[in-house]
Amino acid sequence: MTTSPEQLSVNLKSLADQIEGDLHLDQTIRTLYATDASAYREMPLGVAIPKHIADLKAIIDFAIREKISLIPRTAGTSLAGQVVGAGLVVDVSKHFNNILEINAEERWVRVQPGVVRDELNHALKPYGLYFGPETSTANRAMIGGMVGNNSCGSNSLVYGSAREHTLELQAILSDGSEAHFHDLSLVEYQELIQRAKAKNGSATLEDKIYLKADEILQNSQNQEEIRKNFPKPSISRRNTGYALDMLLHMQPFGNQQDPTALPFNMCSLVAGSEGTLCFLTEIKLNLVPVPPKTQGLLCIHCDTIDEALRTTVLTLKYNPQAVELIDDYILECAATNVEQKKNAYFVKNKEDGSFPAILVVDLSRHSVQEVEELSEQLTNELKEAGLGFHYPLIIGEDTKKVWTLRKAGLGLLANLPGDEKAVAVIEDTAVDVYDQPQYIRDFNEILKKHGMSAVHYAHAGTGELHLRPIINLKTKEGHQQFRMIAEEIATLVKKYDGSLSGEHGDGRLRGEFIPKMVGEHNYQLFKEIKKNWDPNNLFNPGKIVDTAPMDSFLRYEADQKTPEFKTNFRFHNQNILQHAEQCNGAGDCRKTKISGGTMCPSFMATRNEKDTTRARANILREMLTHSTKENRFDHPEIKEVFDLCLACKGCKGECPSNVDVAKLKMEFLQQYHDAHGVPTRSWLIGNFSKMTGLASYVPWAYNLIYKNAPLRRFANKMVGFHPDRTMPLLQASTLKAWWTKHAKTVDNQNAPVVYLFCDEFTNYNDVEIGKKAILTLERLGYRVIIPNHKPSGRPQLSKGLLRDAKVLAEQNVALLKDLVAHDTPLIGIEPSAILTFRDEYPDLVDDSMVEDAKKLGNNALQFDEFIAREIALKKIDKGLFTKESKLIKLHGHCQQKAISSMVPTKQMLSLPENYTVQLIPSGCCGMAGSFGYEEEHYDLSMQIGELVLFPAVRQQPAEVLIAAPGTSCRHQIHDGTGRKAMHPAEILFEALL
Repeated sequence: MTTSPEQLSVNLKSLADQIEGDLHLDQTIRTLYATDASAYREMPLGVAIPKHIADLKAIIDFAIREKISLIPRTAGTSLAGQVVGAGLVVDVSKHFNNILEINAEERWVRVQPGVVRDELNHALKPYGLYFGPETSTANRAMIGGMVGNNSCGSNSLVYGSAREHTLELQAILSDGSEAHFHDLSLVEYQELIQRAKAKNGSATLEDKIYLKADEILQNSQNQEEIRKNFPKPSISRRNTGYALDMLLHMQPFGNQQDPTALPFNMCSLVAGSEGTLCFLTEIKLNLVPVPPKTQGLLCIHCDTIDEALRTTVLTLKYNPQAVELIDDYILECAATNVEQKKNAYFVKNKEDGSFPAILVVDLSRHSVQEVEELSEQLTNELKEAGLGFHYPLIIGEDTKKVWTLRKAGLGLLANLPGDEKAVAVIEDTAVDVYDQPQYIRDFNEILKKHGMSAVHYAHAGTGELHLRPIINLKTKEGHQQFRMIAEEIATLVKKYDGSLSGEHGDGRLRGEFIPKMVGEHNYQLFKEIKKNWDPNNLFNPGKIVDTAPMDSFLRYEADQKTPEFKTNFRFHNQNILQHAEQCNGAGDCRKTKISGGTMCPSFMATRNEKDTTRARANILREMLTHSTKENRFDHPEIKEVFDLCLACKGCKGECPSNVDVAKLKMEFLQQYHDAHGVPTRSWLIGNFSKMTGLASYVPWAYNLIYKNAPLRRFANKMVGFHPDRTMPLLQASTLKAWWTKHAKTVDNQNAPVVYLFCDEFTNYNDVEIGKKAILTLERLGYRVIIPNHKPSGRPQLSKGLLRDAKVLAEQNVALLKDLVAHDTPLIGIEPSAILTFRDEYPDLVDDSMVEDAKKLGNNALQFDEFIAREIALKKIDKGLFTKESKLIKLHGHCQQKAISSMVPTKQMLSLPENYTVQLIPSGCCGMAGSFGYEEEHYDLSMQIGELVLFPAVRQQPAEVLIAAPGTSCRHQIHDGTGRKAMHPAEILFEALL
């Protein structure tokens, strides 16, 4: 008898007491797990985060008793809805992430399913070994998901797919028993089958699994149907349905004389089964030597996609590591993305100014000479064939920029403003590479017939382009197009004996079309397999077989209206909801400290999905779409999920979809304050300048409190700061007061003028840094003027006091617009303050002031940006600086990394010819303005610091200088390590002779 919903709810709560891990049944967490990176959405029963195998078994036993389904999940980046469903989601990403054993001699590794692919290779690097298959999401994709989807990626020409490298699997079957799948020699296989048959009624589920496979594969009609109707064997990327064709090629079913016939291994069936057959607990993988050390990419610029695909065929005889396509849509999107625009530096437009189609051919070899010779041969052959018009060869570190651009394609496509998006519907088709040019011609004819166009990118070298038509899924017509294009392209793929799923899996997107792709007979075999492995339909039902119509459970409903919102920020050709919807779930925000970057610091520390940038975009999308309140922002669920956002701006620079969650958080907070009022602490922080200005009249009294630990702890508690957090002290004089006196003593009236923005932090707390910055500029030949201006508004922005910040922004634009220009820039010392001019002001001021704000922002430079500019113009004499040797370890400010760059800082600090500057590979320091001061955030703040920054600082000898441009960063380093970090301007001043 089926359990009632009410009783099931009670029973689910009891499950929480049976496992050591976590079980989330609240609406917020369920909402965050209702989507992946696909077009689908379905609310799960709950989310389990098991800690160990005992937890997994308890969850499976519970599911058997209660007749509910389980949905295995790792990073949740599936593109076909594999981890979306109505059952209990079981997320193994947090705790099942251990590398269990590395055997360098035999070249294999044993891992848990939550190990991230790039982190695995990081661990293997000292052994000179490598796990070959990859995905564009490799810095967060996990091995369990890669095996489940049989992932491959750009380098599959050389390394194939995850299936080819999966040696052994430890799994829990649908009855709760454990199984071990591995190679079986012909004798071992035959003995296993005989033993299983002899057991009769006492056969285990594992026995039955082997017996059913043997029964299916021994049948001559089944063999004929499999060979006849599965995709062409020449297509390496084929994930349609269960891989019976792979098992058929193994002993004892393959040709016994065929040297390529492999030992029987059930791992090949489990790989690509999308979690529908069993639950993986351990995976043993084959390893290969690390790739050739000299990276070399020949980036062939073509006039058309058709030309690029014809070029692909020619390149294959040069045995490339990969051949990848980047089309004009991708390059156009990259041109508007802060990070990817830098990576597209090698792109040359066509004669008419439009973007080309670029074929990236990886010619990596063991020496630069080999790469250059091969590149020259290929280029000459291309020219003779009339293929391509520009052939830059990228070697060494710059190749990372090219690959980052290519891999960002998925996220970049979400940048299209408005409701029309490049939709993942037929993006995973694979055909024989020699059929590919004609197939794509036919494909585009189908789209043209329906007045549609598509984006083309990715794996040209293996016959799989990711093809994404532009569709508005919020309309009835869009839903019709979604189904229609899927049906017609499935027919086209079958015409070429291709695979509808090349690497992204069937999921709930393509499962409906499997009978068409492999024939009804083979589809019935798939159903037998599923029933045999999982009689009660426990594991991930509705994927591969018995799939619901592909246009059901879509994230957006037909005729879904996008509400209008009155916001304080402007969101450029879209509203705030559409900006949140740019997040497609690709999960770049789930990368860890090992992968590097800033986004997302709270997730790096907690490893909780709730603390990802993706989660914040998801919750905002859900609430703004479905809210029935007049103020759609008035939801505590949004506040809860946004709470651990540090507003570091890492997402603005690193998210390929350009989702600026810091901006979303600021807007949300203002709207939430409108409903609930401004909390006292937020008001105090937002009015930092006023409060500190008052305290500056009696700095001795302020410092008396905050230099005394007991008094400081009491004062901190009074305002909601953590008692252990030290506070920045006040100086005897403000910077403005010092400069007013100092300027009268300087005779430099004829020197070039620069304006200094005296931000609220430097004016009161970092006065000595301000003095040294001014003295340095004067020594270098500039006249420094502090113009009349208001505070930056950064504290107000951080606390969602946007209307207050807007007043300051408009006052500053009015005061400075006629002073500041390219030759008379506005120079700032604190990155978060000066970059406010460039980042937030143009989106905050009234329409009439936007152009003035943009011009002002373009000429508002950080201190190091200005110095670097002057170095490039040869206006600064290196002879003014010491020749003493020093090592500087530099920690970058988050907003600087997102909006500007750390390159100018490095260039400036390298002015003294014997100064060596090394970037600490840290993300956010964890302080992020007031975040790290706040009582409830202090522990997480320090945890973030401990990821990379604190250990790196502690390792440095006393003579090594620690540099950090941000005042919050310097304070965090002090509190976390006891070391003093210096502003780069201080270091430059002290280097003057």
